[in-house]
Amino acid sequence: MLDHEGDTHLYVQIAEIIRQQIQRGDLAPGNAVPSEAAIQSEYGVARTTARRAFHMLREEGLIYTVQGEGTFVGPPNQAAREPRRTPLYRQIADDVIGRIRDGALQERRPIPSETTLVQQYDVARETVRRAVALLREEGWIYTVPQRGSFVSPRDKQPGA
Repeated sequence: MLDHEGDTHLYVQIAEIIRQQIQRGDLAPGNAVPSEAAIQSEYGVARTTARRAFHMLREEGLIYTVQGEGTFVGPPNQAAREPRRTPLYRQIADDVIGRIRDGALQERRPIPSETTLVQQYDVARETVRRAVALLREEGWIYTVPQRGSFVSPRDKQPGA
């Protein structure tokens, strides 16, 4: 699909592929565009290459990004995006809470690293950071500087 040896930058080629998907109607106004991580995985390119492709499409007014929710087709003031009942960071936090409740993540033990969560949920690092901040704010986890984030003791967890 991508011509790695040609004279056209990879990010330009990726932008063209997405542009064609939009023009064909495969991606309609308001539809979510694959994440940077998904583009990175699908095409075997660096994250910065995916970002540059998205930047190019944003500059053309074909897509827009809503932090914590994703990137969508269309100009931000005209296309209603697909409704997402719960923000991604909340979905991740709820999943981690479920793992704490069912014992998969035990008290005073580390939660998965930021990098692991980014890969597991195929989201941006900032989305994972918001989820972890929410878990900390709600009392499900605590952070030890230079050590990481750990599951709170049962008696300190919400509803205890």
